[in-house]
Amino acid sequence: MTRFGMLRKPSAFLPVAMSLAALATVLVYVVRFGLARQPDEGTAAHLWQLLMVAQVPIIALFAVRWLPEAPRQVLPVLALQVGAALAAAAPVLLLGF
Repeated sequence: MTRFGMLRKPSAFLPVAMSLAALATVLVYVVRFGLARQPDEGTAAHLWQLLMVAQVPIIALFAVRWLPEAPRQVLPVLALQVGAALAAAAPVLLLGF
């Protein structure tokens, strides 16, 4: 299996897709409503939180299932998953939402 052939597994690509959806949620919110703080967390904040938390068990399942079997193929995918999660979290942390 190629290095990124492992991305065909649902437990490999779902966390990346969830991180991209979380990032898109933040970007759409900022474009629509600006950077002004809201008195209450809205739907976008809850959706972001759910997407970020729900991917943790999927990443753990992927690592437990595939890391012992094919570590050379799994490590780049895990790095991609963590990088995507950090990219989704960066705007929230930098903007202080």
